Amino acid sequence: MTFNGFTEQDFDSLTVPGLEPRMEAIISRVRPKLEALGGALSPYLSVLCGEDMFPHVAKHARRKVNPPIDTWIAWASSKRGYKALPHFEVGMFSTHLFIIFAVIYESPNKAVFADYVQKHTAKIKKAVPGEFYWSMDHMDPGGKLHTDTSSQALKDMAEKLKTVKKAEIMCGLRIERDDPILRDGEKLTAKIEETFGSLLPLYQASF
Repeated sequence: MTFNGFTEQDFDSLTVPGLEPRMEAIISRVRPKLEALGGALSPYLSVLCGEDMFPHVAKHARRKVNPPIDTWIAWASSKRGYKALPHFEVGMFSTHLFIIFAVIYESPNKAVFADYVQKHTAKIKKAVPGEFYWSMDHMDPGGKLHTDTSSQALKDMAEKLKTVKKAEIMCGLRIERDDPILRDGEKLTAKIEETFGSLLPLYQASF
């Protein structure tokens, strides 16, 4: 399948009432596009990272009652899974698309990345684009713009990442659902590649 971008209907899939109907909408409308992105971007990410990067589409298999509020595809250096590894993601809430680097709570690399952030805060402040955002909760569609994040705030996030068992951290770009770039598969793919390129130093610092 060729990736042709996302539509308003794709975002609306995440507001369908009920677990089963919402999953049906995600599986029929959104998942094929995420799978197409996985195939399109894996070669680029593999070259970028200098190792094979494998796509993993969210299955939401643990959900028994509450419908998912977001869905995504992740790329990591293991065929078996991504949650224990630093990884890249593209996904959506009903309000926006996100393109991020993430180290989530299941990863033993949290302390490695936290130490890097604490030692190289000034470098990160300078290197990360101002329009990127930081978040410490993958279930929260919000986040804080990098341009509004102080060096001390970065250090505080790193300390929390290191000391709180369930802590996690994400950094990247969000694109609002009405942005025309989302309807153009080629332009959006190029934007995702550009964003991953900007996030590469954070990814490399997490090992």
